Amino acid sequence: MKSSFFKVGHAPTLFAAFLYFDLSFMVWVMLGPLGVFIGKDLHLSPAQKGLMVATPVLAGAILRIVNGVLVDRFGAKAVGIFMQSVVIAGLIGFWLSGIKTFDHVLALGVVLGVAGASFAIALPLASYWYPPEHQGTALGIAGAGNSGTVLSSLFAPSIAVLVGWRNVLGTAAIPLLLVLAVFSVLAKNSPKSPQRKSFKDYFRVLAIDDAWWLMSFYCVTFGGFVGLSSFLPIYFHDQYALSPVMAGYFTAACVFTGSLLRPVGGWIADRVGGLNALSVVYLVVAAALSALAMGVLRVELALVVLAVGMGALGMGNGAVFQLVPQRFGREVGVMTGLVGMMGGVGGFYLASSLGYVKQFTGNFSLGFAAFAGLALAALAGVAFVRGRWRRSWTAQPALARVRV
Repeated sequence: MKSSFFKVGHAPTLFAAFLYFDLSFMVWVMLGPLGVFIGKDLHLSPAQKGLMVATPVLAGAILRIVNGVLVDRFGAKAVGIFMQSVVIAGLIGFWLSGIKTFDHVLALGVVLGVAGASFAIALPLASYWYPPEHQGTALGIAGAGNSGTVLSSLFAPSIAVLVGWRNVLGTAAIPLLLVLAVFSVLAKNSPKSPQRKSFKDYFRVLAIDDAWWLMSFYCVTFGGFVGLSSFLPIYFHDQYALSPVMAGYFTAACVFTGSLLRPVGGWIADRVGGLNALSVVYLVVAAALSALAMGVLRVELALVVLAVGMGALGMGNGAVFQLVPQRFGREVGVMTGLVGMMGGVGGFYLASSLGYVKQFTGNFSLGFAAFAGLALAALAGVAFVRGRWRRSWTAQPALARVRV
C-alpha cells in the first residue's frame, strides 16, 4: 500500500520550493506584460518585441544547466539563495541606472534569465524528499510555481500605468527579498540528496537516449507554456487591439489555467502513467494551436482556445516530471537542468518565431501552425518509446509500483 503523501517528505521545503519558484517565474516573464509599454517607448519592431520576450527564456534555458550542476555539487538551498540574490541585485541595478535602448532591454533579459533558471533549483530541492510513487504529485506542487507568470500578467501592466514601466523593476525586488528570507528559513536539503558527481557523470547522462526523449517532450510542453506566457500580452494587443492592462488580464487567465493544472497533470500521471497523459496533452495542444493558425478567431473564442491549450501544456509539464525521477532518480539535479534547458529552448523558439512571423507575413498563423506540428511530432515520439519504457522501467524492483 502506498504511504500517504502527507506522511512522507518535508512540507516546509515543498512550500519553500513552490514560493521560490513562483516569485522567480513572476520576474522571469516580466518583459512580456511590459512589452507593449517598452515597444512603444523604444519604437521596437514586431521582430524586436519577439526577441525581447524570448531573450530571458533562452538565458534561463542555458543557466538551468549551470544550476543543475551547481545543485548536485553544492546543494539546492545554497544555490537558490545565491541566484535569488543575483536577480535582486540585477533588478535594482537596472532600475537605478535606467533602460534607454534595445540593447539595455536584452541585457536585462539575461538577468531575468537567472530567475528562470530557478526551475533547476526548486524541483530537485523538492524531489529528493519524496519516494518514487509520489514524485508526480510533489513535483507538480513545486512546479506549480510557474503560476508566478499569472502575477506578472495581472499586476505588471497596472503598476506600469501608475508609476512607469521602468519603476516596475524596483517594485519587483521587494517581494523577491521577502521570499528570499522565507526560503532561507524553511528550505532544507534532503538527507537523501545524492553525493557530488564529477563532470563526466553529467556528460554520461547525455549519452543515454532516454534523456533526449524526455528533453524533447519537455521542449514542447514547457516551451509552449513559457513561450505563450511571454508573448500573449503582445499577441492580444497587436491582434485584437486590447489595452496593455486588458491584454495582461487575458494572458493571466490562460496562464492561470496552465499553472493550476500542472500539479493535476502530475497527479494523473502517477495514476495512469506519464506517457498516457502526454498522449492526450499533445493531441489537445496540436488542436488548439491549429485552430489559431487557421484564421483570426473572435477574441472571446481565442481566449477559450488558448486557455484549453495552456491547460494541456501545464498538465504535460507535470506529466514529464513524473517520468524524469523514475528514470534518473540519482541524477534529478542535472536532468532537471537539461530537461528544463530544452523547455526554455522551445519557449525561445515559439516567442521569437511569433514575432518574426508577424513582421514578415503580417499575421501569426505560420508560427502557431509550426508549433502544432511539433506537438504532433512529440506524440509520435511517445508512441515510439512507450513499449520499451514500460518493459525496461517496470522490470526494476524500485519502480514496480510506478505507472509509466
